[in-house]
Amino acid sequence: MDFNSPKLIADELMTLIEHSDHIVAFTGAGISTESGIPDFRSPKGLWAQMEPIMFDDFISSEATRLEDWRRRFIQNEEFSKSVPNEGHKALVRLERRGKLSCTITQNIDGLHQRSGLPTDRIIEIHGNGTFATCLDCHAVMTLAEAEIHIRTHGTSPTCPNCGGIVKTAIINFGQAMPEEEMRQAMHQAGDCDLFIVLGSSLVVYPAAGLPQIAKQHGARLVIINRDPTPLDELADMSIQHEIGDIMQFIA
Repeated sequence: MDFNSPKLIADELMTLIEHSDHIVAFTGAGISTESGIPDFRSPKGLWAQMEPIMFDDFISSEATRLEDWRRRFIQNEEFSKSVPNEGHKALVRLERRGKLSCTITQNIDGLHQRSGLPTDRIIEIHGNGTFATCLDCHAVMTLAEAEIHIRTHGTSPTCPNCGGIVKTAIINFGQAMPEEEMRQAMHQAGDCDLFIVLGSSLVVYPAAGLPQIAKQHGARLVIINRDPTPLDELADMSIQHEIGDIMQFIA
């Protein structure tokens, strides 16, 4: 096969898709960078420009909370300017054909929802940066409401219901992974017959263990990522290519 031809690669992937009934997609930053959203770990990524904020620091320091909010407002502006790309759209087509059971995502940008994937078919294991929640009672606050509070009072927002600390609904370093979302993700990985990785470096655990769970339970594994990953040798297809170039031909 000519591995420089996106169409021929997509044809082989479609063969696997057509022989599968329960597909799970697993998406990372690489699918969103094709919509113009910066990643975190590359030499030009966000963490090359600034240190990530630890969860304990967010809890203990008002100054840290305000800095975290400043970053999140800037990040959300980038999210709002971005649009779903061919990778996102292909997953919608697979879902509408009844092929895609769910999409597990490490991304926090909400692009899967905006692409048209049903919310109940998306498992966000690193949370969502487009809204905020109270860390105590889990009440939802919009980012617009949080920004108005900070501009008006000069302090980080607290929950109007219980007075608890409000934070964007993402998982910071040092914060526990969401138990229910991880339980669902592990169940889906163990129950699928084809697991497709789209744009994940597969170096962050426990998320990077999901493709291994799928393989251990007999699923075929496809990895599409611009750079090599530690799990490429485990994959039935390992494709180092732009996601949209391949997925535009799918379904």
